[in-house]
Amino acid sequence: MTIPSDLPISAVRQQLASIVDQVRAEHEPVYLERHGKRVAALIDSDDLAHLVALAEDMTDIREAEAAHEEMRLTGEAPIPWQEVKADLGLL
Repeated sequence: MTIPSDLPISAVRQQLASIVDQVRAEHEPVYLERHGKRVAALIDSDDLAHLVALAEDMTDIREAEAAHEEMRLTGEAPIPWQEVKADLGLL
């Protein structure tokens, strides 16, 4: 039995085990609705972990781009890694 991708919460209560099995097998989220509006989603935990890692990577990329832009605008040069390690007492 294929479960629709959008379900009212009341239907989820009755079919939770089947929904979890489907989400894990198909790697497609099932959205939970309340009054016809999506309010939550069931997603495979490994898929969620992957999405979180990707989001963290994207945050790092954006922060690096912002730092490069700031250096370009201010004319500052990057600090060499050896100097950073020396300042931190890691040499």
